[in-house]
Amino acid sequence: MSGTADGAVTLMTAMDENPGGLLPEVFLAASAVLGLLAGAWLPRHRQWLVGAGATAACGAGIVAAAVAGDGPRTVFGGAFAVDPVTCTARVVVLSGTLLVLLLSFVPFRSHPRESELYVLIQLTALGALMLAGAQDLLLLAAAYLLTSVPSYTLAGFRKDERGTEAALKFYVTGALLGVVMLAGITLLYAAGGASAYPRLAAALPDAPPALVTAGVVALSAGVLFKAGGVPAHFWVPDAVQGSAPPVAALLTTVPKVGALAALWRLTAVPLTGADGPWHTLMAVVAAASMTLGNLAAFFQTDVLRLLAYSTVSQVGYLLLPLAASGRGGQAQSALLYYLAAYALTNLGAFAVVCALPRARLLAEYRGLWRARPWLVLWLVVCLLGLVGTPPTAVFLGKLEVSTAAVDGGAGWLAVLAAVNTVASLFYYLRWVRAACSGTEPCAAARAVVGPAAVVACAAAGASVVLGVAASLVLPLSDGPLAR
Repeated sequence: MSGTADGAVTLMTAMDENPGGLLPEVFLAASAVLGLLAGAWLPRHRQWLVGAGATAACGAGIVAAAVAGDGPRTVFGGAFAVDPVTCTARVVVLSGTLLVLLLSFVPFRSHPRESELYVLIQLTALGALMLAGAQDLLLLAAAYLLTSVPSYTLAGFRKDERGTEAALKFYVTGALLGVVMLAGITLLYAAGGASAYPRLAAALPDAPPALVTAGVVALSAGVLFKAGGVPAHFWVPDAVQGSAPPVAALLTTVPKVGALAALWRLTAVPLTGADGPWHTLMAVVAAASMTLGNLAAFFQTDVLRLLAYSTVSQVGYLLLPLAASGRGGQAQSALLYYLAAYALTNLGAFAVVCALPRARLLAEYRGLWRARPWLVLWLVVCLLGLVGTPPTAVFLGKLEVSTAAVDGGAGWLAVLAAVNTVASLFYYLRWVRAACSGTEPCAAARAVVGPAAVVACAAAGASVVLGVAASLVLPLSDGPLAR
C-alpha cells in the first residue's frame, strides 16, 4: 500500500507543475468558458462584450508569451513544451486571432449567436496553441480535435447553402484524416512503447523501420489536414468559399501555424535519429503543395477561392524548412519567421475582402482605386507581399526558407519555389489589375466596412515593418527545443 501511495504522490507531484507555463492558453480557455456562460444571459445587443473579453484575453496572452523567456522547459509531466517554437507560435496565433475578432465585430454584430462565434474562434485558437506545444502524441491528438470541431461549426455558422456544404466537406475530410492520424499514433506507440516525444526519440531508432514509416505517414496526414497541404487540401477551397470572410481568414491562418509548428517538433524531436524517408516525404509534399496550389489559382474568378488556393501554395513554401530539418542551422528560425510573415500578409488580404462584403468576384473590384485608393494600396501591398516582393516580410521569409533548403541539400526545392513564385504573379496581378483598372468606381466600393479597412491597413503596415526589422526578429525564434 505504501508503494502505491508513494507512486500516486509522485505522479501528482509530476503533474502539478507550474501552471504559469500555460498562461496564454489559460487566458484563452478561461475567456471562452466565461464567454459561453455570459452569452447565455446577455441580451443580444450586449453580446459584443464576449468579443471584447476575447480580445482582452488575446492581448494578455501575447504579453504573457512575450515575457516567457526563461529557457526551454516542459510542463505537466513533460506533455507540453515551452520553448522558442511554442512562444513564437503563441504570439502569431494570438495576434492572428485578435485580428480575426476585429474583423468579426461588424458583420456579426447583434447576430443571434454572436457570443457563440467568439467562443468558437477562441477554442480554435486554443487548439492551435496546444498543437504548437504538444510534446506527447496523446496531447497532439486532443489538440487536433480541439482545433477541428470548432472549425467545422464556424465553417457552417451562417447556415446557408454554401456554408452547409463547406461544413460538411470540411467535417468529412477531417473525420477521415483524424482516424488515419489516430492509427498513426497507435503504430508509433507500438513501435516506441511510449507516447512522450523524448522517449520516442530514444526508442524509434531501434524500432522496425516499416512500422515507424507507416506511423509517421499516417500521423502526418492528419497534421497536414490542419495545415491545408497536399494531399489533404481538398477541403480548403470549398470551406473558404462557403464560410463568412472572417471565418475564412481564421481557417487559412491560425490552424496552419499550430499544425506546422507541430510538424517541425515531430521531425526535430522524436524522429531525429529514426531511420526513414522523412525529409524526402516533406520535400515531395512541399513541391506538390506549392505547384498544385498555384496551378489551381491561375483562373479563379472568386476572390475567396483564389486566396484559398494561394494558402495551399504557401504551405508548400512553409514546408521547405521541414525538408531540411536537422541539416541546417537556420531552418527553425526561417520557418517561424515565415509563419509570422504569412499570417500578417494573408490576414491583410482577407481584411480587404471583409471590407468589401459585396465584392466576391475579381470583376467586381474594377474601378476600386478611384473610390478607395488607400484600400487598393493595402490590397496591393498584401498581394505582392504574398508573392514575395521586398520589403515585405514574406520576401525575406521565402529567402530564408529557400536558403535553409539549399543548406539541407534540397536545392532543387529552392529552384522550384522560385519558379512557383514567378508563376504566382499571374493570378495576384489579375486581382491588382482589376482593382486598378476601370474609369468608374465600382458599386462594391460604396459599401465599405470601416474596421476591416483599418485591420487591412494595420496588417499591411505590420508586414512591411516585420520585413524591415527582420534582423532583429529572426534571432528571437532561434534556440533549442525542450526535450
